[in-house]
Amino acid sequence: MLEMLEESQLQDLPMKQVKCPACGKPATYAGNPDRPFCSERCRLLDLGQWADEGYRIAGKPAAPEQNEYDPGE
Repeated sequence: MLEMLEESQLQDLPMKQVKCPACGKPATYAGNPDRPFCSERCRLLDLGQWADEGYRIAGKPAAPEQNEYDPGE
């Protein structure tokens, strides 16, 4: 919906602040290309955590796939 508003109308809206999930600083939500993060730096640090498998979801270990190649067979 915010995409349909003109720039002058956006300035009249109250700026919603959210807590940056990376550092905890307040971050403006509307018009922020890095939302919900406060900066590009925090956004990239979070992306790096995902890429390095720093975030994990608890659960049972996955069973090995049946079609995996085993050179010992």
